[in-house]
Amino acid sequence: MTRVGVGIDIGGSGVKGALVDLDKGEFIGERVRYDTPESSTPLAVAKICKTIIDELGAAPEVPIGITVPAPVLHGVIPFIANLDQSWTGINADELFQEVTGHQVTVLNDADAAGVAEYYFGAAKGVAGTVIVTTLGTGIGSALLYNGILVPNTELGHVELDGRDAESHAAASQRVKQDLSWEEWISRLQRYYSHIEMLFSPDLMVVGGGVSKKHDRFLPKLDLKCPIVPAALRNTAGIVGAAVYADEQAKNNVPTAPGV
Repeated sequence: MTRVGVGIDIGGSGVKGALVDLDKGEFIGERVRYDTPESSTPLAVAKICKTIIDELGAAPEVPIGITVPAPVLHGVIPFIANLDQSWTGINADELFQEVTGHQVTVLNDADAAGVAEYYFGAAKGVAGTVIVTTLGTGIGSALLYNGILVPNTELGHVELDGRDAESHAAASQRVKQDLSWEEWISRLQRYYSHIEMLFSPDLMVVGGGVSKKHDRFLPKLDLKCPIVPAALRNTAGIVGAAVYADEQAKNNVPTAPGV
């Protein structure tokens, strides 16, 4: 019998969700997408998530994971990017459970991608420390040790040469500053060497849209540990959210105070 979960990925432009086969890490049926409301308040976005869950026909017992572009501390969002600032300080677990009528686990979007890569992607079965980064507008990160997620790492915001690392090395900066591949690679080398020095990982995985062109830059990075492209790419957030929610439910981890 197929074990099923629901993953929903909330972004600045769209809210996407799908039923997920928890044993294969694959979508069951088609992905559902709605535009993020122009007034992207927590309640407005939660209502979109309810619509997606209802459209997918999720049974009450199906684990539901929802990603947000923010850290999540015991369900609470301390600050937010790309959505309305009224998200700051709310308990997202409680809000989503109230609006959707389902038990919900909320987590950071990069953390969800990291979970997906560990269970089904480029980091599958890798022991020790794995760091997954997403290169896009900024640099998202996920840190796992023997498959256990250490959440909310925000490694794109380490200080590097007196500045925020992602303001120098994110994929968006290559386009914004009209950098050649060689110029951008030198910045990536500085960034990933610094991360390697801090954590001595066993593997680094690189995702984000630019990972489709991984052959242009990853082979040119000189590191002690292997660095490889992500395998799941645009399905990772949804798959990882569903898997993480399932793991939390199996371990009886409360998703909100008093739940």
